[in-house]
Amino acid sequence: MSAPEVSFITVNYNGLSETIELIASIKQNAMGILFEIIVVDNASKEDPTDFFASKHPEVVFIRSDVNLGFAGGNNLGIQKSAGHFLFFVNNDTIITEGLTKSMISRFETDERLGMLSPKICFYNTKIIQYAGFEPLDHFARNCAIGNKHEDGPNYQSYHDTYSGHGAAMMLPRNVIDQVGLMPELYFLYYEELDWSCQVRNAGYRVAIDQSLIIYHKESMSVGKSSDLKTYYHFRNRILFVRRNFQSMQKAIALLYLTAVVFLKNYIFSLLKGNGQKANLYWKALYWNLTNQP
Repeated sequence: MSAPEVSFITVNYNGLSETIELIASIKQNAMGILFEIIVVDNASKEDPTDFFASKHPEVVFIRSDVNLGFAGGNNLGIQKSAGHFLFFVNNDTIITEGLTKSMISRFETDERLGMLSPKICFYNTKIIQYAGFEPLDHFARNCAIGNKHEDGPNYQSYHDTYSGHGAAMMLPRNVIDQVGLMPELYFLYYEELDWSCQVRNAGYRVAIDQSLIIYHKESMSVGKSSDLKTYYHFRNRILFVRRNFQSMQKAIALLYLTAVVFLKNYIFSLLKGNGQKANLYWKALYWNLTNQP
């Protein structure tokens, strides 16, 4: 059999119903393309191995006995994939008609394109979650372009962006062969920003096509204010700066993150009687003090 043109790779963690809906949307909206679907189960509480074997034998299913994190799960999928293009999608996304073929066309007409994301809208709405990322400033802050804005004519362009979005990003296999797998030391959050930097450093473009849409059921896996998110967001924000900022920019950002962000959140959490949250910020800082980037 011919190798698939596209490998859809998604990581499932206690979200089987969302993963099933994603698979259905791929089959419905990726017609005319030879593709494979790879599902990596990241040690979900209930093992879905038998379910996929009986209900979806066409899916390449991989079960990890331990939670490898976002990057680790996707990297496991990469190693089992055969497609020329790899389309990384969150399991709580819905593929739209013509999306995949249009993204492939962008790569076929631009050999310098190394990573491409479509516009991401919140599920069942016209409200944008992501239409590109602004560059990080000297304090390691940025925002998603168009976030919480209604979709419209102002968000239909195709251009370079600071980073792709982990919920939906496509890369050619040859680019991954050059830059390496997704960095696993983050475990959760900031992986796509770091990977985007590696793609650009290798001489490729990172772009957003706002004329293409994928829908995202945001916060299905991790709560908006969960301890997990608090810890990894702060830990990995510092880690990203250590790995990717240079000289004076790095010094300014690290000073701001430790002397302002850490102290503010640590002290405010204690004043509010939330010692557990304060401890999360301390653990995130301590991890960076004791681990190499």
